[in-house]
Amino acid sequence: MTLLLATNNEHKKREFLQIFDEYNIENIKLLMINDVLNNKIEIEETGKTFKENAFLKANALYQITKIPTIADDSGLEIDELGRLPGVDSAVFAGEPRSDKNNRKKVISLLEKSNLENFTARFRTIICYYNGKETFYFEGTCEGKIILEERGGNGFGYDSIFIPDGHENTFAEMSGEEKNKISHRANAIREFAKSETIYQVIPSTS
Repeated sequence: MTLLLATNNEHKKREFLQIFDEYNIENIKLLMINDVLNNKIEIEETGKTFKENAFLKANALYQITKIPTIADDSGLEIDELGRLPGVDSAVFAGEPRSDKNNRKKVISLLEKSNLENFTARFRTIICYYNGKETFYFEGTCEGKIILEERGGNGFGYDSIFIPDGHENTFAEMSGEEKNKISHRANAIREFAKSETIYQVIPSTS
């Protein structure tokens, strides 16, 4: 079967393939946007939830390519901030987008709080769309936010997020360590082990 992954990020593709290997899935050919489209495509993420944004991307690419598509949307939810930045995680500090400025804004807001422990989670929603059926798969990673940056790996808010059960931030972990527990990896696992999904995906491409 052939699936289109709504990204040109090789890291995301590798993450999907690694988890497919965990579940001994061998009959999926995973394509990225550049594999099927020569022109650059920008899909405006106007949804108010991760679910809505994931569908917007999956639907837009399916309408163009007619290939069953999987798309994801992710973000950070901080309880003390009313689950912000949420769907605005990538642009929390405004345009132009800056991971560094986003982290600075989060730290600045939390420094005003009387709390010492800032519970938070990363959340990913994966949407599968084939023109008829739509399925969603969710993954989370619970943890806490710290008020100083630690680590040089990763991106986004990784340097200020410590997952539950660990002492290191995501940015202090190797890619392999992070992928074992990350929100996106957990969502991909839900997708990979789903029985429903294989009832609607043809067994051959």
